[in-house]
Amino acid sequence: MKYQSQKIAIAYFAVAMALFAVQVLGGLLAGFIYVFPNFLADLVPFSVVRMVHTNALVVWLILGFFGAAYYLVPEEAEREIYSPKIAYLQLIILTVGTLGAVITYVFNLFEGNVVLGLQGREFLEQPLWVKLGIIVAALLFLFNISMTVLKGRKTAITNVLLLGLWGIAIFFLFSLYVPDNLVLDKMYWWYVVHLWVEGVWELVMASILAFLLLKLTGVDREVVEKWVYVIVALALFSGVLGTGHHYYWIGTPKYWTWIGSIFSAMEVVPFFAMVVFAFTMVWKGGRNHPNRAAVLWALGSAVMAFFGAGVWGFLHTLHGINFFTHGTQITAAHGHLAFFGAYVSINLAIITYSIPYLLKREPYNQVLNMVSFWIMNSAMAFMTVVLTFAGVIQTHLQRVNGDYFMDVQDQLSLFYAMRFGAGAIFVIGALLFIYAIFVPRKELISAPSTAPAE
Repeated sequence: MKYQSQKIAIAYFAVAMALFAVQVLGGLLAGFIYVFPNFLADLVPFSVVRMVHTNALVVWLILGFFGAAYYLVPEEAEREIYSPKIAYLQLIILTVGTLGAVITYVFNLFEGNVVLGLQGREFLEQPLWVKLGIIVAALLFLFNISMTVLKGRKTAITNVLLLGLWGIAIFFLFSLYVPDNLVLDKMYWWYVVHLWVEGVWELVMASILAFLLLKLTGVDREVVEKWVYVIVALALFSGVLGTGHHYYWIGTPKYWTWIGSIFSAMEVVPFFAMVVFAFTMVWKGGRNHPNRAAVLWALGSAVMAFFGAGVWGFLHTLHGINFFTHGTQITAAHGHLAFFGAYVSINLAIITYSIPYLLKREPYNQVLNMVSFWIMNSAMAFMTVVLTFAGVIQTHLQRVNGDYFMDVQDQLSLFYAMRFGAGAIFVIGALLFIYAIFVPRKELISAPSTAPAE
């Protein structure tokens, strides 16, 4: 560890992993409710379980991005973080806001209150006071990171990372704007949801992946930076107008069906470029880095993102197909694999790489970490295939034959049972990962550090 302020990342990663555990356990509970619909129905409705599951996902991923920034920016800028105190204050604000939102969801506090009660927009259900707290925390973060970069060395990695992080904050502001017109509401709602996950988040992912490959492979920085700029250009070119695939059926003009279809079809390209980038760098580097688990997660992230966000996204993005598949379990299959591949995995990759240095535990138990990699990836792949089959059957029975929704759900019960089984295995993998990262093997606690500086 070159810079003391990199230790800030430990706190962010610890909170992120706690929320990761909450998120996957919430998902497991949601999967169980699909199999036994009346389970906890009076105590915790399914809508609340789903809110906790999805909101915990978004929050822990963003905390992971923040932690990654606090770890890699000092190395890239070659200077300490501008203000560690601001960094910890930001984390406190985000943690308090997260706890407040969860308590509000579970107990339905302040129902109907504009400021204190939960709001009805999916993924943006946070009470207004939480949203304002998030904005304050984001401004503190951006000031802290931007000042660090401006006073230090500028690199392609920090430039792309800052562009992505500023984009996250700017597009979140649209969560405050709630038009009376439902069509306009959904249009601006997608400004947050789509332009996050299929726009600026991709920039953050690309910058973290580039940093990891730079450190893990030893390839020249110039080569890495050229790849990063190409990937970013492709991501923005396809992702911004690709928002149109959400505008097909919400009351917008018909030209969006063609804009959305054409540019959405191109969204597979930047993810394919990431796969080529990752494997090319590892092959060219020819460096046997001691942290093999980090290499595995970095490569796995690129591959699973390509299949989840790219291939499974393309499966139902053309408007002629989307007309039938929209909102079915095919959407759930794509969403699960895309989020896991692109953003969960890249966060786990940077945590796998950085924590041993931060906690001075190298060499550490990588075997358990790599076992967790294969468990989680296998479980998620199986879950995706199961949900895809369920979605195809649902599309035919419900959208083509016109069968009633609940009748169709009864016929999908076997797939939901298999999805729950895959979810249980995934949770085991997630808990193994957390254990492998934060709990060292006893025989290694006093072992001297053998990892190189890079």
